[in-house]
Amino acid sequence: MKQLRLQAMMVLATMLLFVAMLAINEWLFTRFEFARGINWIYLPAGIRLLCTLLFAEAGAIGLLLVSWLVCFFFFFPDDPVRSFVGGILASLAPYLIYRIAEKKYGLHASLTNLTPKRLHVLIVTYSVASPLLHHIWFALQGQQEIMQGFLTMFVGDLMGTLLVIYSVKAALSLLPSSPHGLR
Repeated sequence: MKQLRLQAMMVLATMLLFVAMLAINEWLFTRFEFARGINWIYLPAGIRLLCTLLFAEAGAIGLLLVSWLVCFFFFFPDDPVRSFVGGILASLAPYLIYRIAEKKYGLHASLTNLTPKRLHVLIVTYSVASPLLHHIWFALQGQQEIMQGFLTMFVGDLMGTLLVIYSVKAALSLLPSSPHGLR
């Protein structure tokens, strides 16, 4: 029961962090929107990767639920198919990257073996995977001229993820060191 409660808290934390970051993104970067849901700077992308790395499956479930909520009620309320598929793709991309990192790098739950170089690889890979999955879907739906959308989403996810990851890193560096040398 304790493990189930912890998993539920990680799902909820993911959802709250995502909504908070989406609100901040809307407040700061609305004018950088290329198309609905595609921004030149997209901070929630960073939360997607961060929460999946930190919370694994619980993070992916939280992302799926919150992505469905924001797609159905905020981004595409008149397009239930796009909302449903978009929510799946938005949570699938960071989870796939997490699973690849787990297999390729032997990623520990503590992330102790996630070096800066590996983190950069994951950030770039995720920033390609998410727009790629979305734009494959768009192409299958018959959308034309999707390359500009793909490039914009890639840049937005990359910029947003870098900003979030390095903001968290900077905030953590301000914390006092523990007596055991752990941060």
